[in-house]
Amino acid sequence: MNPTPTLDALPRRFADFATLGEALDYAASGARGLNFHDARGGLARPYPFAELRTDALAMAYRLIAAGVQPEDRIALVAETGAEFAALFFGAVYAGAWPVPLPLPTSFGGRDSYIEQLRVQLTSCEPRMLVYPPELAPMTAEAARLVGTEGIDWSEFGARPAVETALPVAAGDAIAYLQYSSGSTRFPHGVAITHHALLNNLAAHGHGMKVDGADRCVSWLPWYHDMGLVGCFLSPIANQVSTDYLKTEDFARRPLAWLDMISRHDGTTLSYSPTFGYDICARRMSSQTKASDRFDLSRWRLAGNGADMIRPDVMQAFVDAFADAGFQASAFLPSYGLAEATLAVTLMPPGEGICVELVEETELSGGADRTDRPQRFRAIVNCGKPVRDMTVEIREEDGTPLPEGAIGKVWCKGPSVMVGYFRDPEATAACMAPDPAGTGFWLDTGDMGYLSSGYLYIVGRAKDMIIVNGRNHWPQDIEWAVEQLPGFKAGDIAAFAITTPNGEETPAVLVQCRSSDEAERSRLRDEIRERVRSVTGMNCVIELIPPRTLPRTSSGKLSRAKARNLYLAGEIKPYAIAA
Repeated sequence: MNPTPTLDALPRRFADFATLGEALDYAASGARGLNFHDARGGLARPYPFAELRTDALAMAYRLIAAGVQPEDRIALVAETGAEFAALFFGAVYAGAWPVPLPLPTSFGGRDSYIEQLRVQLTSCEPRMLVYPPELAPMTAEAARLVGTEGIDWSEFGARPAVETALPVAAGDAIAYLQYSSGSTRFPHGVAITHHALLNNLAAHGHGMKVDGADRCVSWLPWYHDMGLVGCFLSPIANQVSTDYLKTEDFARRPLAWLDMISRHDGTTLSYSPTFGYDICARRMSSQTKASDRFDLSRWRLAGNGADMIRPDVMQAFVDAFADAGFQASAFLPSYGLAEATLAVTLMPPGEGICVELVEETELSGGADRTDRPQRFRAIVNCGKPVRDMTVEIREEDGTPLPEGAIGKVWCKGPSVMVGYFRDPEATAACMAPDPAGTGFWLDTGDMGYLSSGYLYIVGRAKDMIIVNGRNHWPQDIEWAVEQLPGFKAGDIAAFAITTPNGEETPAVLVQCRSSDEAERSRLRDEIRERVRSVTGMNCVIELIPPRTLPRTSSGKLSRAKARNLYLAGEIKPYAIAA
C-alpha cells in the first residue's frame, strides 16, 4: 500500500474554478489524493481524488434518492476520514449544504456533547444528520431531540446509488455552513458561497507559493475552519496530496505528526495553532537528539494560526528541533476567521516570525505612568493581506485609524461571508456595506494595528478586561502566570467579574496539580503578586482542579464559558485558608 504521489503530471490550477464540485472534478483527473494514517502515523488508507469523486457522486445519488433538495442542510459529524470526505462532496454535488459538526472532546462529557449538537442542529435545521456508527448513542439522541433524521454513515453508504441527474451549481450559491469553534449556546452558522471559498483557496495557493513538490500534513480537525478549509478543501482545489493524523491521535502521540513529516518525499506544508508546537517541544527530552528520530529539513512552511502566536513557544520549538533540520524561517504566521472563509493575512514565505515590542500602556489605551518601569509585550507579525483582501484598523465608531494605531480589525474581500445563516441581526452587527458599493466590510472582533502593510493582532475585543477605564488583555495576565514554575499554556483563564460592591475586577482561574494545602496557599500568593505586577491591581485568584477549564471544539481555551461556569458555581475552586 503506497500513499498518493507528491508529484503529478496534471497542470497546477490555483482554485480557478466556478464551483467546489468543479475543483474536485479537475483534481480527480490526476494521481494525487488524501491519505489517512493510524494512531502511530502509519498509512491506513490512500484515497486518490479520483476515488473520492466516485464515492462522492454515489453519495449524491443516495442523498437525492432520500429526498434531499438543493439548499437542504446535511449535518455531518466531521471525523477525519474517507466517509466524511465523500459525504461532504456528495452533499455539494447534490446541491445541498454540508454542515460539519464537531466530534466529542475529552472534556464536558456525553450530555455536554449532545447539547452542543442540539443547539447547532436547531440553528441549521438539517434534512438529516449523518455520523460515525460508534457515536450513535449520542448523535442519534441529538437528532431525536430536534426531530431530524439521524443515520450512521455505514448504513447510509450501503444504500443503492442509482445514477440520476445532478443540479447545476452556481458560483454565487452557498457551498457549506461553518460553525465557529465557540458556537455553543448561541451558534452562528457562517454561510460561504462557492465563489468566496474558491477565492480564498486561490489566495492560499498563491500566498504560500505552492509548487509541484509540496505535500500537506495535517492533524487539524475538519470541524474547524483551519482544518476544513486550509487542510481539506484547499489541497483539493490546489491539487496537493495530503497526509492526515486524526486529532485525537495527535493529542495522544503529538510527535507522530513530526514522524509523518519526516517520512515523506518533497517539501511539506503543515499548519498548527501555537499549542501544537508547544506540546511537541515539551515532549522532546533534553537528553534526546531530535535528529536521531526526525528529518524536518524539508518542512518548507510551518503555518501558525487559530490562536495568539507566542514567540517564546516558537523559539522553544526551534531550540528542540533545529538539530533535526527545522529552519525558523519556515514559520508562516497568519490571521483569519471563518467569517472571511479562512485567510485574511499571510506572512510571505521565508520571513518567519517577526515581532514588535509594544508598551503595555499603548495596548491598554491609558496614559503612560512614570511611577513604574515600562513593560513591553512582543506582538507577532501576522503577515500581509492575502490576494483580493483589504484590511483596515478602525475606531469603535468605525473611523479609520492611521498606521501604528491600535483599533478594531476590519476586512473586505470576495471571500467574506454572505452572512450568518438565518440571523440577520448578528450579520448586521458585524458587516457594513462599503460606501463605494464594492462589497461588505467585516468587523472581525479582533484588535490590532498595521505597520508597513503588515497586520499585528493584539487580542480579542470581546475578551478585553476593562477596569477603571484601562484595558487589560487576558493573554497578558495568563502569560504572566505561565512563567511561574509548574504552569503551562492552557492552565490559566483570566476574565472580568463584578464584585459584591459593584466594581469590575479581573478574576484568574488557575489549574493546580498540588494536593498540599500549604503549597496551594503559597502558589496563590505567588500568582497574586505576579498578576499585580502586570495589572497593578489585586485580582481574584482561584486555584481549581486540573482539566477543569473548558475548551472550544478546536481545543482553544474558552474564557467566556469559564467565566459563566465559575459564576454559576459549576467550577469549584479549592478551599484555601486566608
